[in-house]
Amino acid sequence: MTDRWNWRTASRCREDDAEGLFVTGAAQRETRGFCRTCPVRTECLAHALDHRVEFGVWGGMTERQRRALLRARPDVESWHDLLTDARRDYYASDPQDLDALAERARARAVAEGLAHSV
Repeated sequence: MTDRWNWRTASRCREDDAEGLFVTGAAQRETRGFCRTCPVRTECLAHALDHRVEFGVWGGMTERQRRALLRARPDVESWHDLLTDARRDYYASDPQDLDALAERARARAVAEGLAHSV
């Protein structure tokens, strides 16, 4: 049994027509906007990335965007953990101190060997 909350019960597409999220090609760019106001966008995206969902718009990202992200970050073992940690850090930070938030993100990337030389 998992201790994770079932985010699907709060998803916006649960109430509306989710078929519109499974369009192809350029129509996906327009469809992403549907996710913008969804309260579980982070959980949805993490699910799609963790489970390598190939089709549709998930968490506001198109198929192509998700593939590119997965290629760029093959080291990520749990997108759920990465994205929820990032969200927690963002909301825990002082909104006036975004530089400190950026520095913490950079330090985490350096620690994980993900930083690119400038």
